[in-house]
Amino acid sequence: MAVPTVYHYPGCSTCKKALKWLREHGVEHRAVDIATAPPSAATLRKAVAMEGGPPRQALFNTAGRSYREGGFKDRLPGMSDAEAFAALAADGMLIKRPLVIGDGFVLVGFREAEWAKRLG
Repeated sequence: MAVPTVYHYPGCSTCKKALKWLREHGVEHRAVDIATAPPSAATLRKAVAMEGGPPRQALFNTAGRSYREGGFKDRLPGMSDAEAFAALAADGMLIKRPLVIGDGFVLVGFREAEWAKRLG
């Protein structure tokens, strides 16, 4: 099984909690700063296909500054999937985090029970 990639933001308390959980449970992972190295549009498209939901429901951080300042609440309904994935790939802060992409699975946000089931 491939090592999962954890896209996180170093200043995010939830991300810190999630990375601590991974260390405490001995889960090998690759941590990537989502702000400086966001996943590509192709990676996000694959992730959404695994998650089974549209990009606006699965991946957009609707509580974030980039979402609000970019007017995505109004813009997103009219955006194509290609436009939505391009926006997410261009600004990692638009992505709900932490985002874990593993071998055949995706975890969006940190819900300990879900992480334990997938990773523990």
